[in-house]
Amino acid sequence: MAREASVERNTKETEIKLKLVLDGTGYSDIETGVGFFDHMLDGFTRHGLFDLCVRVHGDLHVDDHHTIEDTGIVLGTAIKQAIGDKKGIRRYGSCILPMDESLVLCAVDLCGRPYFAWDAEFTSDKIGDMSSEMVKEFFYAISYASGMNLHIKVLSGGNNHHVAEAMFKSFAKALDQAVSYDPRITDVLSTKGSLA
Repeated sequence: MAREASVERNTKETEIKLKLVLDGTGYSDIETGVGFFDHMLDGFTRHGLFDLCVRVHGDLHVDDHHTIEDTGIVLGTAIKQAIGDKKGIRRYGSCILPMDESLVLCAVDLCGRPYFAWDAEFTSDKIGDMSSEMVKEFFYAISYASGMNLHIKVLSGGNNHHVAEAMFKSFAKALDQAVSYDPRITDVLSTKGSLA
């Protein structure tokens, strides 16, 4: 059974259509209107070996906040739907990923309870055409929409582009690990017998 989800969300601020395939090949078709954000989502897709198609029409005449935050909400919703009942998955995933001088840790628990921990700073207001503060808001939105425990910590950094890219790629690798199947796990990996 294919683990995929299609989610559509329309508000006065954004119109978003997104399709996610967890067991993909790294194919992406992304248009959000924010070039650097497209680049980050492409990296997430390729390094997690997901398939991701995204179309966003947002109120970029205001700023990029709604476009990026709402995309996080929709992607988080799609992740939750695509995972399904979580039977047989590893549940946990982590990655420490280098990007030149930068080193980022990302850890994921698909426990069903949202929690977001962030230990990072950017030294510029923008990275390309994207507000640097929106990197945090994007991952926060994913965590809460998906019911995911998500930790992101910059161990060392320098170039803001490299730091952000390491975040998206380490998240991809950690999520890929967490959603992968382990033949030894026959139900959900929980002492309670439930992941909610």
